[in-house]
Amino acid sequence: MTDADTTTDTGSERAGRRGGGRSARKAARAAASTGADAFITRSLTPLDIVSSEGLELLEHNAETILAEVGVEIRDYPSAIERFRAAGADVDGTRVRFPRGLCRSIVTATAPAIYTQHGRNPERNVQIGGDATVFAPNYGSPFVHDLDAGRRYATLADFENFVRLSYMSPYLHHSGGTVCEPVDVPVSKRHLDMVHAHLRYSDKPFMGSVTAGSRAADSVEMARIAFGGDLADRTVMTSLINASSPLVWDATMLEAAEVYAENNQASIFTPFILSGAMAPVTPAGVAAQTLAEALVGMTFAQLVRPGSPVVFGSFASSMSMQTGAPTFGTPEPAIVLYTVAALARRLNVPFRSGGSLCASKLPDAQAAYESMATLMPTVLGGVNFVLHAAGWLEGGLAIGYEKFILDCDQLGAMHKLVQGLDLSENGQAVDAIRDNEPGNHFLGTAHTLANFESAFYRSTTSDNSSFEQWTEEGGLDAAQRANRIWKEQLASYEPPPLDEAIAEELTEYVERRRGEIPDEFA
Repeated sequence: MTDADTTTDTGSERAGRRGGGRSARKAARAAASTGADAFITRSLTPLDIVSSEGLELLEHNAETILAEVGVEIRDYPSAIERFRAAGADVDGTRVRFPRGLCRSIVTATAPAIYTQHGRNPERNVQIGGDATVFAPNYGSPFVHDLDAGRRYATLADFENFVRLSYMSPYLHHSGGTVCEPVDVPVSKRHLDMVHAHLRYSDKPFMGSVTAGSRAADSVEMARIAFGGDLADRTVMTSLINASSPLVWDATMLEAAEVYAENNQASIFTPFILSGAMAPVTPAGVAAQTLAEALVGMTFAQLVRPGSPVVFGSFASSMSMQTGAPTFGTPEPAIVLYTVAALARRLNVPFRSGGSLCASKLPDAQAAYESMATLMPTVLGGVNFVLHAAGWLEGGLAIGYEKFILDCDQLGAMHKLVQGLDLSENGQAVDAIRDNEPGNHFLGTAHTLANFESAFYRSTTSDNSSFEQWTEEGGLDAAQRANRIWKEQLASYEPPPLDEAIAEELTEYVERRRGEIPDEFA
C-alpha cells in the first residue's frame, strides 16, 4: 500500500466518523450537478485580438500558399481526381488551388452549426455558433495515477475513462481514443474502443480514423446502437489530422471519405509544432493552418456537399534547445485567438484548445500550463474542445488525478461563460436598498435565495482552516483527486442499453474480431 493510499484511508475514516464531513457534502453537490446542460451556451463574446485587415492579410497568405505551393496528396489518387474535377491544378501528387476555390466550396455547403446526436437524445450537443463542447483527452499510449505511476494504457484504463467521462457533468462528449489500449492488437482495438463508448456511456462519441475500414466499422456499430438506422443523423465527430506541413495522406482522407459519405462529421486539424511543422511565427502558423484545413474541409464537401466539418487547429510552441513541445506559452494562445476568428469568417465550427501541459505529474506546472491553455480556449469561443481533461506529458499520458482536477476547472468555465448577470436579481439593487449601511448581507433574503448557486464551488479544492485540513488527513490536491476517481468508479452505473442492441453489437464485434488478423504495428 502506498503512502497516498494510507493517507486517503485515514482521511476517509475521519470523514466517516463525522457523518461524511466535507467530502460527503462535495459528493452530494457533484451528484446534484449531473443535471447540467448537455453543452455550454456562451454569453461572452469571443475575444478578438486581430483586426479585420489583419485577418484579411492572413487569408490572402493562405490563398498564396494554396495557389503557389499547394499540398501533397499521398497515395490517394481518387482524392486528387476529386480536386482536379473541382478546378484544382494537378501536377502528379501536388495539388494547387486557384485563389478562392477552396473557400468558395466550403462556404457554399458546409454547415455553420450541426447537432451531434447522442445515444440518449438528452445528450445531443450543438457544435458551432455560441456552443462549446468539452471532450476528454485523446490518443495517449500511457496512463498515470498516484498508486501505480506511469504505465502503458490498457483496455481496462480506456473503459475507466469512458465511465469517468460519462459521470462528469462538465464533459459533454465521450471523446474517441481517450487512451491507446496497447494490450489489444492495433488492427482490432477500434472495435473495443467504439464498443466501450456505446456500452458505458450515452454521450456523443468519436469514431476510428486509422483506416477507412475502421471508420466503416465505426459507422456500422453506430447504426446498430442507434436502432438500426442512422436516418442521416450525425452521431460521430471524428478527428482527421493533416501531416503538416502541407500533406494529406491516404489514411486520413480515406476515413474522412467514409464519414462524409455517411453524413458523419470530421474535424480537419493541422497538428503543428511551431518551428518544426510550420514557421516559428504565429502569423505563419495561422496562415498555414488555414490553408491545410481548407483543403480537408473542401475534400469533405466534394465527397458529400453539406456534410458537417469542423475547422481544427492544434498548434504548440517548442523548445528551440531540445525540440520538445511546450505548453501554456503565449504564442499558441495567440494562434488560437487568431485561427478562431478565421473560422468565424468561414462560418464553420472551430476546434482547438484543451487543458494541455508538459508536466509528468498532476502538479503546479500541470495546473498553470493547463489553465494558460484552457482560458484562451474559453475566451476565444472554441466550439469543440478536445483534450479538455486528463492530458499529461505533452499528450503521451493521461492521468487519473489530472482528469479529475481538470473536470473541476471545466465546471468553473461553465460559470465564467455565463458572463455578467444583469437580471433584476443579478443587479441586487433592492438587496442593497433594504440593507442598512454597515450591516453585513449574510442573513438577507437575497443572500439566502442565492447562496446555493451564487459561486462555483470546487469539488477538489480545499478552503478549510489549516487545523481542519490537517484533521481530515492533510491531503494535497492530487491525493484528493485520487480518492475522488476511485469513489466515482466504485459508484458507476451504466446507462440503459436495449438488450437486443447490446447483443447485436457484441456479435458484430466478435465477428469482425475473427475476420481481422492480429497486427500490433
